Amino acid sequence: MVRRSSNLIKGVARDDSDDELGVDDHPWEWIYRESQSSGSPTKRKRNAHNSIVGARMGAFECYVGDCVLLKAEGSNEAWVAIVAEFREADEDGDKAANFLWFSTEKEIRNSDRKRTDFLPNELYITPSSDVNPLASINGRAVVMSQKKFQQEYPTGKVPRSSPGYNKTFICRRGCNTRTATYTEEFVWEDVYPGREGDVEDLLELVRNGTRSTRKRRNRHVPSALETDYVATQPEKDEEYTSDNGAPRSVTTPRKRQKTKQVVTPSNRRESEFSLVYSHLEAAITDGSGACIYISGTPGTGKTATVREVVSKLDEAVRSDELDDFIFVEINGMKITDPHQSYSLLWEALKGQRVSPSQALDLLEREFNNPSPRRIPCVVLMDELDQLVTKNQSVMYNFFNWPGLRHSRLIVLAVANTMDLPERTLSNKISSRLGLTRITFPGYNHEQLMKIIQSRLEGVPGNIVEPDAVQFASRKVAAVSGDARRALDICRRAVELAEADVKGSEPDPGTPSKRAKAKTGEADKTKSSRGKVTIATVKRAISEATTSPLQQYLRALPFASKLILASLLVRNERTGLPDSTYGDVMEEMNRALVLDAGSRRVGLLRHTVEKDPKMDIGTRKKEQKLPRPAGISTAAVDLTGAGIIILEGQRTERPSKIRLAVGDEEIKLAFRDDPEIRALGIAF
Repeated sequence: MVRRSSNLIKGVARDDSDDELGVDDHPWEWIYRESQSSGSPTKRKRNAHNSIVGARMGAFECYVGDCVLLKAEGSNEAWVAIVAEFREADEDGDKAANFLWFSTEKEIRNSDRKRTDFLPNELYITPSSDVNPLASINGRAVVMSQKKFQQEYPTGKVPRSSPGYNKTFICRRGCNTRTATYTEEFVWEDVYPGREGDVEDLLELVRNGTRSTRKRRNRHVPSALETDYVATQPEKDEEYTSDNGAPRSVTTPRKRQKTKQVVTPSNRRESEFSLVYSHLEAAITDGSGACIYISGTPGTGKTATVREVVSKLDEAVRSDELDDFIFVEINGMKITDPHQSYSLLWEALKGQRVSPSQALDLLEREFNNPSPRRIPCVVLMDELDQLVTKNQSVMYNFFNWPGLRHSRLIVLAVANTMDLPERTLSNKISSRLGLTRITFPGYNHEQLMKIIQSRLEGVPGNIVEPDAVQFASRKVAAVSGDARRALDICRRAVELAEADVKGSEPDPGTPSKRAKAKTGEADKTKSSRGKVTIATVKRAISEATTSPLQQYLRALPFASKLILASLLVRNERTGLPDSTYGDVMEEMNRALVLDAGSRRVGLLRHTVEKDPKMDIGTRKKEQKLPRPAGISTAAVDLTGAGIIILEGQRTERPSKIRLAVGDEEIKLAFRDDPEIRALGIAF
């Protein structure tokens, strides 16, 4: 999901990079006012404040008030700006300038208010400005009125042979790109005569003409209860093609769509909502990077709360109270390879789909170099537990990039495991990442009651008794505090109540006296029939835990549970019912990386010392065993029990494997299993 696709943020196409600056990398030098140009170097330095009027690099010179082109690192596009002020140094100590930006029509996001009479080479002067290093200057730009352009270029196009090709533009209005408000049409030479003009007067004209002065910031953090979260139903996932030619679903950046408003569990997360909102708002406002690590057991509203925060921040952008930002969601369960997350992030930033290896190189270059007009990017990395790799490069990069000075990347990492960074990254690395941590505890019974009641609002007949809601809430709160689990139990209880009503309907026909008597007795109990009571909830809980299949699955040894859980995760990741034994083993190894040192996993890996006198050499040898023990036997046993179908009953990597029972049966059996949860696998 993406709120604003970065491919809308377009500069001017350029094919003559650095033509005016030459190929030699000369140092930039300041040009001072004439009155300050004489005297000793010490005196010039002392009087340099507010006396810098220009900068020189080799034979190229530019001055305050000049229109220039700025080029982003690794891009064929340039942005047009006016040099508003030179700075001695930016954050990196490099010579810099404050640039007042022009905008193309493609940067105006509000399609309803966007003008349609723009010209091919037209720019709008905006009230936006920021500081960039002088090294990003690419050359001079020429901005003129439409009348003057037509006089100089009667054909309406600048010839390729002309020195002004790709450098000459028309400006006849100012525009606030966030609000899509425009000034009245003007003659550029009248409002800004060039280097001699006053940049501040021009800026004031644009601000007043677009009424784009930033509103007074409301420091009150919006409450999660002030409005229902607009939950978005995901569009059909776009498909990539895997190596074997089969389609595989991945999460791709997409625009938010209007959907039905629903009450979500995050409406009960006041404290966590405020924390996420304040950290995220501060990072966007400051233009800095940040990494917020959000953990908690499944069903505690982590993802819903983050989406709600982004929705509220999006409202602030639309009302011109907050700077614009890009939002993209990457779900670890919807990509077959964790490295695909690089491709998805690059696509969100630049609108280009490239391979993971290419995307990694491009992202490294992008975040390590300053870039004009870079907009903060907020990345929601959901199901982070599923992005574990052999060397943990994906997790390290996404945690490390926000700390780079020029990245403006804000990562919201959502995981079920509280200490995932410590488990997967070395202590030396994890200690310097500077994560902001927010933990979501399980819901208590009162919160679960409110969540269930909110879902029952508008249901006619009051079919669920309040005592039944309280009973289900207390049962789930005592085990996990999982809101989804509580809702599943209530849903099944309603189904049982409906089945009771259908089963008690009398057969059609002429009633006898005995039948009439039975009908009278039925009328007496009619008021209680069809309602969900405590007894109905008990039946729903019992049904879920006492069926023969559920009892068998819950009693399985750890190795068998691990196979089934890994197979189910693989199926959900690929969207395909069939997998190979080798693919399931890869999922299993990814899960085992998250182990915190339990004895069961140690035995499975042959790493638990059976003899306290075992020498160090033998111990290291056993710790290097390539495959967990007992997995092959467990797979064959599950095949014999009819739980899975394994091709030829051979535990070889190419062998096809699939579930022979429903996915829901596995989820129900393992949802509250502490051993499976400890490995970061959650349903």
